Amino acid sequence: MRGVSEAGAARRHPERSEGSLDSAANVVPISENLKLVRARIAAVARRTGRSLDEISLMAVSKTQSPERMREAYAAGLRLFGENRVQEFAAKAGALKDLRDAAWHMIGHLQTNKATKAVELFRAVDSVDSLKLAEKLDAAARGLGKKLDVLIEINVGGEAAKSGIAPDSSALEELLPAAPRLEALVFRGLMTVPPFTEDPEGARPYFRKLRQLRDSLAARKLPGINMDELSMGMSHDYEVAIEEGSTCVRIGTAIFGERIKT
Repeated sequence: MRGVSEAGAARRHPERSEGSLDSAANVVPISENLKLVRARIAAVARRTGRSLDEISLMAVSKTQSPERMREAYAAGLRLFGENRVQEFAAKAGALKDLRDAAWHMIGHLQTNKATKAVELFRAVDSVDSLKLAEKLDAAARGLGKKLDVLIEINVGGEAAKSGIAPDSSALEELLPAAPRLEALVFRGLMTVPPFTEDPEGARPYFRKLRQLRDSLAARKLPGINMDELSMGMSHDYEVAIEEGSTCVRIGTAIFGERIKT
């Protein structure tokens, strides 16, 4: 990738720019970037004795044009993550023919946008309150659909980030409500750890999420499935896979770095 390692490139662009790209900055084809990412995922899987079937690759396509998203689709990607309802709503019409693509909402979702999110997305991976879950359930019921969801956990306790604290009453309020939220399919957990220059700095947070997932799974809560663990982005996805991630969310390493002009 332009002679710069993926990890080194991402260190200059913290996670909040994940997936961003100026349209004029296309230098390396997405297909070439994707080969590198997939090779690295495969290498980690071999090293840790995991099957590639256990690890999904999500393309974080926020700020990307429909044309760039089509390029990613043509390269073989089918799972896409978007951060904003309004932004994806403006692109959805131009992508509606990609019928086997799966669109996930991965950014913070306000309750007043829950209905639109259910219309647009197959899944919401950022449920962070019982109130939001109830809004999504009502909207999904109204549309006669099932909606996959992940519970977002704020493993680092960062005030600027959304997500439920792992030991909070809010989590214990949400979990027992799952059986009555019949239109929602709770599939696991998601997190965005505090950004560190060294990807190894994220390991304790990934491990904490895995341990939380394991403890919740052991409780065998009705209506709660804990198969999915969505964690890891462009500069730390290899560490995340080592710690058990089942879905890595990759933007910069697929679409390229954002170049400011």
